[in-house]
Amino acid sequence: MGVEFKDYYRTLGVDKNADDKTIKSAYRRLARKYHPDVAKTKDAGERFKEIGEAYEVLSDPQKRQRYDTLGPDWQRYAAAGPGAAGGVTANYSSDLGDLGDFSEFFRTVFGDLGGRRTGRGVGFDAEDLFGSRRSRRGQDVQANVEITLEEAFSGTRRTFSLDYDEPCPSCHGAGNVKGQPCATCHGGGWQRARRQVDVKIPAGVKSGQRVRVSGEGAGGAGTRGDLYLAVTVSPHQLFERRADDIHVSVPITAPEAALGTTIEVPTLKGRVSMKIPPATSSGRVFRLPGYGMPRGKGGGAGDQFVTVKIVMPNDLTSAERELYAKLKAERGDNPRAYQG
Repeated sequence: MGVEFKDYYRTLGVDKNADDKTIKSAYRRLARKYHPDVAKTKDAGERFKEIGEAYEVLSDPQKRQRYDTLGPDWQRYAAAGPGAAGGVTANYSSDLGDLGDFSEFFRTVFGDLGGRRTGRGVGFDAEDLFGSRRSRRGQDVQANVEITLEEAFSGTRRTFSLDYDEPCPSCHGAGNVKGQPCATCHGGGWQRARRQVDVKIPAGVKSGQRVRVSGEGAGGAGTRGDLYLAVTVSPHQLFERRADDIHVSVPITAPEAALGTTIEVPTLKGRVSMKIPPATSSGRVFRLPGYGMPRGKGGGAGDQFVTVKIVMPNDLTSAERELYAKLKAERGDNPRAYQG
């Protein structure tokens, strides 16, 4: 065919397993270096196009998958016709629309996927690269936060000191000012910034849940991204949370279980009174409606389930021993005699 395979990874100087952030960073660095408005070398324009074409492919998951699937042996798959290489289709149509600045290799392999020519060059937005595009949104940022069960129950606030990579305020991420390296960031375009963020964590939040804080992410050429808090609710010594319900065990004595009583039960709202009916067995569960976790926007709350456990003293007096001996003689040794 006379068309050579293009190693886009080599063009950007990245490994084949490079993630999106690494690819973008390499592209930005090289594109600034070889941009026709900055570079003075003879081959800068052609090199600039090659860098843009490589980024066009490697930054697009669909194009990158096709490129990786075909590899250097792309001509054999292409010769097999549409549908070769497990559904990867090479399009040979001459009607490729606005793809004139791409190489013949790109048009042959990716013509059916189209391009996104914008600004000067191919495969990227040159205005965005040099900081003049106002609408670019900053990146989202995630931070971890651990709170207590009591804080999850009532809601709380946290103040975070977060470090971001943000566009340089002088060159707005371009790395240069009027074609000269930016004196503030020394041509890097980005710099480390620290911000204090006060965040409200809503009542009822669960471990693993993410809380979105709009407009508190990293800065960009336009609006800021969002901040996402990954919440972990620390285990409680007394209460166990299951979905929106709270479970707790409380001790009662044998006489209380036999005769009935009223006990004080701890809840996340404070202590409440609960009646224990006569002849209550150990392990019996009582429900306190509405004493569980708040359900957030849906309203209402879960329940609290109280499991009673009969506990025995380990220092029985002689009088108590006599009473238990009489009870044993009265009821016998068969446990079923104690069941109603």
